[in-house]
Amino acid sequence: MKHPHCAVLVCTALAAIPATPALAATWSDTFLAYRYSSAYTEPMNPRDIEKHILSLTHVSGYSLGQNFFNLDILQSDRHDPSNGSKNNGATEFYATYRHQLSLGKTLDKDVSFGPVKDVAITAGFDLNTKNTAFAPRKRLLVVGPTFKFDVPKGFVDLSLLYGKEWNHCGLGSPACPDSKISFAPQFMASLTWNLPFDAGAVPLKFQGFANYNGPKGKDYAGISTKSEVLVRTSLMADVGKLAFDKKNTLWVGIGYEYWHNKFGNRYMANGNVKPGIKTSAPTVQVEWHF
Repeated sequence: MKHPHCAVLVCTALAAIPATPALAATWSDTFLAYRYSSAYTEPMNPRDIEKHILSLTHVSGYSLGQNFFNLDILQSDRHDPSNGSKNNGATEFYATYRHQLSLGKTLDKDVSFGPVKDVAITAGFDLNTKNTAFAPRKRLLVVGPTFKFDVPKGFVDLSLLYGKEWNHCGLGSPACPDSKISFAPQFMASLTWNLPFDAGAVPLKFQGFANYNGPKGKDYAGISTKSEVLVRTSLMADVGKLAFDKKNTLWVGIGYEYWHNKFGNRYMANGNVKPGIKTSAPTVQVEWHF
């Protein structure tokens, strides 16, 4: 690793978490989710891609902070083929973990200001693998402050993060002269929200995230990366409450994903804009909480 200080920062932040019994969870939510769209895209691919995505998500809180873990399993159609196949779509696994350590709770003092009720230190990682010819193996470490806004219900968090990514490309020269790359450190901003409300007798929630990732230096072919924007949001109805009188069990809804300069891609070596770097995809979604 050319920049081990990022790993040191993450490990230092996680090491600040006290041992049990402070780690005992005071609340938790675990659920399986499914989302689908036929309008996903991939860089250097001009076709729209159909994907079925299964997710396992766990969030929990304890006396000094909270944890978030998500695993997406993404199955593409044949327009995003697995390595060596023309008819079988690729399968991707993408895992995300974040830990928030509350400064207000840790210091036992009021750190609120303006609309912000608390400040946390966030640290975590992203990991992925996908069985395409490109064969990405993303390793991302992040650390930075999270500002937790005071809202009547649910939450709104804004994280300002230092990110450091390592990845892999299996295409070989000339597309990828070096199969392994250590990207330059980047600034990342992430706004996440979950806002429940009622429309008459129907319990609803508006949830999602909006990420801005700054440039991360040059890519595998020596081309400069660009700023990246990813927005994924959904409006969900508590169908379980309406149909079975079981609150927060079965949610069904619609969503939308927007991705600009996907993975920081923008230009090819000849200066032309790469195909497949913009996603505008309506989605259908289901969540089962248990």
